[in-house]
Amino acid sequence: MLLGQGYAATVFAWGLARLKKGLAEPWGVPLAKIDFGVPIERLEVVASVDVDASKVGRTLYEVAERYNLKPEPELAEVAVSPGLRLASTPSFIRTAALDDRLPLEDAIARFEELLDDAKPDVVFDVTTTARSEPLRDWEEAERKALRGELPHPQVYALLTLRRSGVAHVNMQPAHVACSPALVEQAQLSGSLVLGDDGATGATPLTVDLAEHLAERNRRVLSIAQFNIGGNTDFLSLTEPDRNAAKEETKSSFLEEVLGYEPPHFIKPTGYLEPLGDKKFVAMHVQWISFGGFIDELVVSARINDSPALAGYMVDLARLAYASLRAGFRGTLPEVNLFYMKRPGPPGVKQKAKILAYQDLLQFVRKLGRG
Repeated sequence: MLLGQGYAATVFAWGLARLKKGLAEPWGVPLAKIDFGVPIERLEVVASVDVDASKVGRTLYEVAERYNLKPEPELAEVAVSPGLRLASTPSFIRTAALDDRLPLEDAIARFEELLDDAKPDVVFDVTTTARSEPLRDWEEAERKALRGELPHPQVYALLTLRRSGVAHVNMQPAHVACSPALVEQAQLSGSLVLGDDGATGATPLTVDLAEHLAERNRRVLSIAQFNIGGNTDFLSLTEPDRNAAKEETKSSFLEEVLGYEPPHFIKPTGYLEPLGDKKFVAMHVQWISFGGFIDELVVSARINDSPALAGYMVDLARLAYASLRAGFRGTLPEVNLFYMKRPGPPGVKQKAKILAYQDLLQFVRKLGRG
């Protein structure tokens, strides 16, 4: 089930259909060549949710056409259902949400009916970035949700995790897998919560460069990294609270990888519509080498933002389902550390993605043996 039928979710559904027909190669799917009991062919999109009035009621086939993707016929089998707007949906979106026409309590109940009818094994949140604080008490979180005091990602996670045997995968920066109350509830209900915030572009490269320099005992003097994009997510980041939420997940690794926090500027800094989904990334790192000499690295890149995330989603759907089947509950730091910018659970120590990948492979081998 897809929450947020934006470009990333649409590329995922479109690309998955092509992969299953042998019309595309699984480039960008890290574990595509590894067999752990859940082949890509078993994945199926069973439901889609959005609040954008231009998408609600349309099929994924129609949405893919709007994004200039040549859709496969099976995408016409799933239509976009209305979701929850709440106060965290960007003001520039014209909405057709459940809570536009129903009292919030009724809107939440209607969304739960959709969950129960669709019966997803895995729920992906690829909605717009929202600012949040960690949730520490489940009952208080439920009360806040009914009062409209939580952002939509946390409400969606709370509603999913009331159910047993479901995995909720949070691909955006809200505190979900990093909320103690949600992780504890997943453990109690026999479910999984993975997250937070998919790490696809400059951030994993930066953390791996930091690991490279730390291993060679080079003192980092400064790191500058920024992204400018033209998709809806970057547009939403022009709102200060959302930008701050993204900045927090992008720079949280420095102290844990380097052992200190050098001066840094690591931010999603701007929106420029003509760039579209292919964001511009710039990076500058300088460090002290032997004898006090100062070296520096400059990176300039253009990265297709949504397809990178969609490739991860193929892996995460398979991993979530296989992990549930193997009896794992709560959350999975071995998975989160590789795929996420701010990996849950709370307190997990960050590490370079190149090291996290080796831990992920060990975990996947256990799944395969199970």
